[in-house]
Amino acid sequence: MSKSIIPTLSILLFNHFEKVTVGYDFFTTIFSKKTIMERNEKIAENLNDLIEINNDRIVGYEKAIKELKSEDADLRTLFQRYIAESKQYLQELTHEVSRLGETPSTGTTNSGKVYRVWMDLKAVVTGHDRKTVLENCEFGEDAAQKAYDLALNSDDAPLDTTLRELIVRQKSQLRVGHDEVKQLRDMEKAMS
Repeated sequence: MSKSIIPTLSILLFNHFEKVTVGYDFFTTIFSKKTIMERNEKIAENLNDLIEINNDRIVGYEKAIKELKSEDADLRTLFQRYIAESKQYLQELTHEVSRLGETPSTGTTNSGKVYRVWMDLKAVVTGHDRKTVLENCEFGEDAAQKAYDLALNSDDAPLDTTLRELIVRQKSQLRVGHDEVKQLRDMEKAMS
């Protein structure tokens, strides 16, 4: 009798252990997927912030171009280049947000909207001179640098190597634009 119980007990224990293992794997998989989804949502949120800051940059430079005088053709060309760069960055960021399974943003930041109203009020008082336009553009470039820093240093949403490289490259190019605008602004200050 004991010989017939041992195989039965072995089968029962094996089946029970198999059920526990399958259950453990099932919950581990669900937990891992949930964690990955939450991480992707946070990363997409940060990328959407960068999309919005690039939209702000486009709107800001389009506005700056409208405020330029005819003798400021050099700035017009420079600002059009910045607009083209931001449109390229938008495409890259939008692709990454979609790849993460999230919806890319299409708007601008609230702070960007408030800042554009401020620019309008400031222009009423000071006019649309070259120095003022450059000061406003530098402020926008500072905001872009801060947004990229936040995305790169987010503890909530660590970036994989590919995304980190993309953001670092974009930030670096934006820094070049920032420095160009600052240099032109400093030259205008020195001449006034």
